[in-house]
Amino acid sequence: MRSVVVMRAVVCGVVGAGVLAGCGGTEEGSAGPVTTARDPDSVELFNPCRGALSDEVLMSVGLDPATKGVLTDPPGGPSAWRVCDWMPIDDRYGSGSRSVSVFSTSFTLDQARQKESATVIGETMVNSRAGLISKEKSDRESCYVSFEAEQGMFEINVAWLSTEGLHIGDTCEMASKYAAALEPHLPK
Repeated sequence: MRSVVVMRAVVCGVVGAGVLAGCGGTEEGSAGPVTTARDPDSVELFNPCRGALSDEVLMSVGLDPATKGVLTDPPGGPSAWRVCDWMPIDDRYGSGSRSVSVFSTSFTLDQARQKESATVIGETMVNSRAGLISKEKSDRESCYVSFEAEQGMFEINVAWLSTEGLHIGDTCEMASKYAAALEPHLPK
């Protein structure tokens, strides 16, 4: 079942990257078009997959470090996305089998608002950072809480690991709580 979630997250990430990449505009001038969007692949990202979130931090927010799954983490150089997920230790934010993903990206909150494959549910604050809550139109079972960062943004996603079984709790409420708990451990 975990492979279904991993594949879904990879597809969403790739689709999201493609959609977000098209969010920049151009300006016509005498020298020709000039892109107003920055190159998301040129930003060095915080890497949640390689120990930047310590085992102690993960356990303090209720995640089991031993269950880490790497969704996308290129071996070197800049990348527009670095994404890892973990399983909860307990049911503090609802029961049922689910994963919690940390997306580190150079894309911005404004670009996330314009993402055609997502439905923005609302604006929010994640501690002191501006953010938004959204769901993928193709996957209403999971929820993303995105919040600003100098590198672009972070997204915390909570997703059920299977479509079967008991799903107790709202994924957006859970994602909001995980985002608030993880935010102090992520770079501004």
